[in-house]
Amino acid sequence: MENSTQLANRFREVLLNGKWIANTNYKQQLTDITWEQAIHKIGSLNTIAALTFHVNYYIAGVADFFEKGSLTISDKHSFDLPPIQSKEDWENLVNELIVNSERFAKQVEVMSAEQLDATFVHEKYGTYQRNIEGMTEHSYYHLGQITLIKKMITQDKEN
Repeated sequence: MENSTQLANRFREVLLNGKWIANTNYKQQLTDITWEQAIHKIGSLNTIAALTFHVNYYIAGVADFFEKGSLTISDKHSFDLPPIQSKEDWENLVNELIVNSERFAKQVEVMSAEQLDATFVHEKYGTYQRNIEGMTEHSYYHLGQITLIKKMITQDKEN
């Protein structure tokens, strides 16, 4: 299997369909969360909605870069979640994450070995491959947070 296909499949595992590393994925975790749970604040932790927005922000931004050649995202805006005030708002955010994740994976799948080894935007960011792997790792990091926050919310309701 080509490296690009392996990278795309590993990315899909955390976002869309896998269970190998975390025994779950974003799609599985987010589809049964209500919009009220998604915005439920526990202490100083980010909400599930904020983390979902954050991960989607980077996935969409890098996917746009793959298509247009211009990186327009900025860390300072990665938590600028618009208000989630309804089931529809929440479902739209989750759907956007799923669509952008598949778009990102498809873009990675078709990359040549040369492109994967090429500089991503600036030398300080390393190669395309490093950034794709970083996107997967970043997603796993926040999936763990989402999973724990979801458990905390469920426990809150039980007590």
